[in-house]
Amino acid sequence: MDLDLLRSTLEELGQPRFRLDQIWKWTAGGARGYDEMTNLPAGLRDELAARVPFSTLEEVRRVTASDGTEKLLLTTKDGRPIETVLMRYHDGRRSICVSSQSGCPLTCTFCATGQMKFGRNLTAWEILDQALALRRLDVLNHCVFMGMGEPMMNLDNVLEVCRRLPDLGITHRRTGISTVGWVPGIDRLAASDVPVRLAWSLHAPEDALRSEIMPVNDRYALEDVKAACDRFYERRRKMIFVEYVMLAGVNDSVAQAEQLADLLEPWKYKVNLIPYNPTDSVYDGSSRGSMDAFRDALEARGFNATIRLIRGRDIDAACGQLAAKAAA
Repeated sequence: MDLDLLRSTLEELGQPRFRLDQIWKWTAGGARGYDEMTNLPAGLRDELAARVPFSTLEEVRRVTASDGTEKLLLTTKDGRPIETVLMRYHDGRRSICVSSQSGCPLTCTFCATGQMKFGRNLTAWEILDQALALRRLDVLNHCVFMGMGEPMMNLDNVLEVCRRLPDLGITHRRTGISTVGWVPGIDRLAASDVPVRLAWSLHAPEDALRSEIMPVNDRYALEDVKAACDRFYERRRKMIFVEYVMLAGVNDSVAQAEQLADLLEPWKYKVNLIPYNPTDSVYDGSSRGSMDAFRDALEARGFNATIRLIRGRDIDAACGQLAAKAAA
């Protein structure tokens, strides 16, 4: 929902200011349309339905994985495709993965989104409408900005959405923004008034390999990104999550785990090892034995390291698989 348009329309209609809060409370609570907002006059509901679209996005397709994960393919009013995901866990977590851009300009070689044609940054309301669409499917309590795009390249709109997420049941402590290492964005996030978590998509422990996997490393090298993450930690005192996709024979040796341990400090960084999810890239995923050995090497050096549970792989909804294929 475009809350700016809603606000201006209510003002034009001479409505009292509390109407905006009423409508937002219904919307954040999972309402499917103005007709459910029973404490609004019927005439106002009709007027809003005619003048303020309930969503800035249109649902094109919805698919459900064998593990209960749901993925939505949505389009903006100008036809830009977006994918967003709801992940359900047995412990009660209901985590959403939202997109900040249509496509991504940074072309990480293992990521399906990076193989798409880049569209544009999404507006705050287009990002928020992803979360609202998923809220209409279930109660929510976690959010990660790890969908399509680099959130730090669209940080103002991402932060505007973060300020609204607690109304959907998602606290700042349970919200994470992921970056491939966009240094200006990391510093701006540290200086912002929104106390969300930071995740660094690292994927290689030294510059030459990281540049091969992630071209953005030629712009912001490991030393520079690490320094920005350290500044974030010093300001926020929040542990930073390191995302590390496991690529067979590329970045998954015990020696590389030792390099990673030398790069990071265990009291600042928690390492999430991500099984590679098939895309149309040249890579294969690491074996379970290689992932276990990598994790064990990190734990021996005092790190909290985990192997991420895969969700939604059979519907191309897992990490690195979002590519809006149905919109091609």
